[in-house]
Amino acid sequence: MANEPQGSQWKTLDKDLNRISQVELAATYVARPLVGPGIALAFIVVAGAVAAMFFGQQPSSYVVIAAAVFGAYMAVNIGANDVANNMGPAVGANALTMGGAIVIAALCESAGALLAGGDVVSTISKGIIDPASVADNRIFIWAMMAALISSALWVNLATWVGAPVSTTHSVVGGVMGAGIAAAGFGVVNWSSMGMIAASWVISPVLGGAVAAMFLAFIKARIIYQDDKIAAARTWVPVLVGIMAGVFAAYLALKGLKKIIAIDMPLALVIGLVVGLVTYAISAPLIRQKSEGMENRNRSVKILFGLPLVLSAALLSFAHGANDVANAVGPLAAIVHASEFGGFEDKVNIPTWVMIIGAFGISFGLFLFGPKLIRMVGSQITKLNPMRAYCVALSAAITVIVASWLGLPVSSTHIAVGGVFGVGFYREWHMERRLRQIGGKAGEVKRIAVEERRRRKLVRRSHFMTIVAAWVITVPAAALLSGIVFWLLNTLVN
Repeated sequence: MANEPQGSQWKTLDKDLNRISQVELAATYVARPLVGPGIALAFIVVAGAVAAMFFGQQPSSYVVIAAAVFGAYMAVNIGANDVANNMGPAVGANALTMGGAIVIAALCESAGALLAGGDVVSTISKGIIDPASVADNRIFIWAMMAALISSALWVNLATWVGAPVSTTHSVVGGVMGAGIAAAGFGVVNWSSMGMIAASWVISPVLGGAVAAMFLAFIKARIIYQDDKIAAARTWVPVLVGIMAGVFAAYLALKGLKKIIAIDMPLALVIGLVVGLVTYAISAPLIRQKSEGMENRNRSVKILFGLPLVLSAALLSFAHGANDVANAVGPLAAIVHASEFGGFEDKVNIPTWVMIIGAFGISFGLFLFGPKLIRMVGSQITKLNPMRAYCVALSAAITVIVASWLGLPVSSTHIAVGGVFGVGFYREWHMERRLRQIGGKAGEVKRIAVEERRRRKLVRRSHFMTIVAAWVITVPAAALLSGIVFWLLNTLVN
């Protein structure tokens, strides 16, 4: 056995193996940040290959393949940014784990896009520019390509910064900027742009006000009652019924247009019926679940857990049905113009384009979504199941009211506005209770400015970052789109 290592040689071998293990561990840590972008890049390449399968024999195939690649890139960014607004409150309230939220959101977003997604979409994004003003088909294609690229880049930047922005507004800005670069300022429908600018204020304020109103109702009718469980048995089924009714009306209005055209009065009747049926089903279930519970707030939070999960799933389905079509609108316009040699205000979205959008959202959510989900769910203000339920209910109600009034609101702004509304209401309510307690005791407690600032329940740094990102989304995407259009037009010519 002369070839066996001696004692000193064993020590040397152990040291070498330990060094190799450390190198392998270091390599793993270095490579980990590259896994997500690598998988996303693979998906984008596959999307281009799918487009090549459908358009490989046509003269304009390269344009469509490039558009499919950037459309897939846009879809990944939507998954990374926009979906966080639906799942963030449920995760922040600990009603869902991060993994559970991602799985539910991916399934519901994809189902919404593929089953109820807009079969017809305004490719000029809600009439922002007049397609007749862009007479040349080639110029129109480059304009839509620039809108697609610029909106994707902007949403990617916002995700990196940690700001939830509206992908629909990004597309609007991209289309506007490309239209101006292609045909001048006269091509833009400025009245539509004015409505969208107004929605920057209307969406979050309305969402925040509705969320605060429901939170005040829950506090008054359930939390501050002597018998919290009895109050919860009365009012939780009512709130669940309202949620079901609102979502039924919204999905009937937005999601069933492929099957039957439903107007607002009929949608409201459907919502009322579904709400009453849901109330009748949930009342005995809530009563059964609350048996033996202690008379404290923790018990009430448990009763809101399952309704919150269902509301988050419905929000994701509605988002997939409504917003994904807007995001892939420029891609659909490019496909239509390349295939038929012309353009229209409205075009059908091919199934393979919607599939790219649906799968891209799922990949973006899996790979990059947790960052924004944590930010919306726990870094703006502290949420529990009751507060998060108010945010979800606010988002659903505000969207359907805005649809009824014809206001172009953003689901992103509404959901995040609801989180801010809940937080600011809690600040105001806490201040009022301190004054009431101080008044009853004969003295109002004075708090130093620094301590008062420390006690704020909404993080002001996130508030300012998000509001700034909202305000500059349309102009930033427009400027970026104009530059991209100029580059594309210069390089091709």
